[in-house]
Amino acid sequence: MNLRNQRRMAAEVLGVGVHRVWLDPNALDEIADAVTKEDIRILIKRGLIRKLPEQGTSRARARILKQKREKGRRRGPGSRRGAKYARYRKKERWMKAIRAVRSMLRELRDKGVIDRKTYRKLYLQAKGGMFRSRAQLRLHLRQMGVEV
Repeated sequence: MNLRNQRRMAAEVLGVGVHRVWLDPNALDEIADAVTKEDIRILIKRGLIRKLPEQGTSRARARILKQKREKGRRRGPGSRRGAKYARYRKKERWMKAIRAVRSMLRELRDKGVIDRKTYRKLYLQAKGGMFRSRAQLRLHLRQMGVEV
């Protein structure tokens, strides 16, 4: 039995696509008798024709992948896009570098290699971003004439 016309009319009345129209399988003969949109409206009111809920995209697989990534899986070199530091926050990079430099300055001051005045001067230079690393600080100290 061909109910294509009834399905099309029902889709128009319900304001959905033809695939979202549900026809009661027990009342197909009755539905086949409907010829006008008014007949379709009556069948909708009686519950013999309904609109199906919208189908979304399931997030289940995405959630599973997210859990795996949180565990540290699926993060190998083949999954990475972007350079090393594009994946690393600038602030974190700065914190890592400045903490290393400051701890080195503290050690040198406590050992007596540099005096408090020099420590303060170098500390402020470090804060200004003068030293990228401990190695650069060491180089600068050598140029100043301080043996580290």
